[in-house]
Amino acid sequence: VQLVESGGGLVQAGGSLRLSCAASGSTASINAMSWYRQAPGKQRELVAVITSSDSSTNYADSVKGRFTISRDNAKNTMYLQMNSLKPEDTAVYYCNARGRKTLGYWTYYWGQGTQVTVSS
Repeated sequence: VQLVESGGGLVQAGGSLRLSCAASGSTASINAMSWYRQAPGKQRELVAVITSSDSSTNYADSVKGRFTISRDNAKNTMYLQMNSLKPEDTAVYYCNARGRKTLGYWTYYWGQGTQVTVSS
C-alpha cells in the first residue's frame, strides 16, 4: 500500500484547509485509516481515525468539533477537513493505513507527510 498526502500549506488562524490521502496498491487490505500529526519537538499524535467497515470515526479531544475525517472508497482517498485552525495545529500531518493482521500484528503504512502551518 502506498499513501500520498496533499493539501497542506500556510493559513491564518481561523482559516480552513483540506488534506487528502490517496491510497494505491493493495487497498482492499485496508481496514482503517487515520491522520496523525507531529509538531516540532513533540511526539506524533493521533488526530482522527475512520474505519473501512462502517466509516465510524474518532477524534482527538483537541480537534473535536473543528476537524472532520472522511473517505471516498471509490477513489481510495481519505480526507481531513480542518476548520477554525489554531497556531497549535501547526505540524506535519501524516496519513496512516492499517492493513491485515499477520501473526498477531497489524500492518501499518505511512505517507510522507504534509506540512500545515497556522499563523497567528
